[in-house]
Amino acid sequence: MTQFISDRALPATNGTFVRGACPAILDLNSLVEKIALTNIPVLLMGESGTGKEVYARVIHSLSKQGQHPMRKVSCRGVEQAELFAFKADLKDRREGSDSVGRPQTLFLDGIDELDLDSQKILLSFLPDGETDGDNPSQTRLIASTSRNLENDVESGRFRRELYFRINGVCLRLPPLRDRKEDIQPLMRFFLAKHAAELGREARALSDQEIDLLTTYEWPGNIRELENLARRIVLLSDSRKAVQELGEMPTLERAHQEEARTLSLKAAARTASRKTERDLIAKALEQTHWNRKRAAQQLQISYKSLLYKIKQTGLEEKQKERG
Repeated sequence: MTQFISDRALPATNGTFVRGACPAILDLNSLVEKIALTNIPVLLMGESGTGKEVYARVIHSLSKQGQHPMRKVSCRGVEQAELFAFKADLKDRREGSDSVGRPQTLFLDGIDELDLDSQKILLSFLPDGETDGDNPSQTRLIASTSRNLENDVESGRFRRELYFRINGVCLRLPPLRDRKEDIQPLMRFFLAKHAAELGREARALSDQEIDLLTTYEWPGNIRELENLARRIVLLSDSRKAVQELGEMPTLERAHQEEARTLSLKAAARTASRKTERDLIAKALEQTHWNRKRAAQQLQISYKSLLYKIKQTGLEEKQKERG
């Protein structure tokens, strides 16, 4: 997702780092300014597309490690061998055994995607709390999650000790549907940005189109908003692109209404788990329950697949089929 912050990512005179004027964003930006210069571990929690990586890069750029590159580790599908490689690298940094012994920011993107075994490996080498400010090889830890890790800790899906290790301070990013006043200025920004990139004129939206943008639920959050802006610039047709937002299938609208009536987070978790279970079941069926081939097809480790088979109840289902 394109960053919607200044290129230098330095504090503005009004203290904001990420575009937005709603109280939640202003509070977040104020907190970021206070914690950036410390080495306290930061946990970024928010739905997909809310800007977690943007905030991670802002915190890094304002930190003591900002002059060095931020090291991003995608936890989605990461192999345990890769984690051991990170462990060896961090050990070298701490001991100053080579030229890479310099401060860095380690960004663990999607840490909720790790299985319990991988969480144990990660826990064995992550820095414990704030590091010594005089240590030349100090590591700043930032992690992101699209799930509520507090619930995952209670259910046993996420290790309690790891949760407290990464959660020095938790920044909860609001979904776009909860910051309606920011939709129009963000859209103007994205339209101007992509028009400039493509050498085209930025189009102004009609009042009717703006009304539709502010009533839409934005399940893909800011990422979806920017994709719409890019499509408008490419097609030079704002009316068609915006009207498509109001033409969602009836079933999808019903699901959104149900989520709002009950619990949006609970509905999202249920849908995610069902999708994951269906994908695993399909891969196992296609490979005739050859777990190694299924793991390769799903692009996850063999151990991760075994854990997920047990977690989703597919193991019992196979036993019943016998």
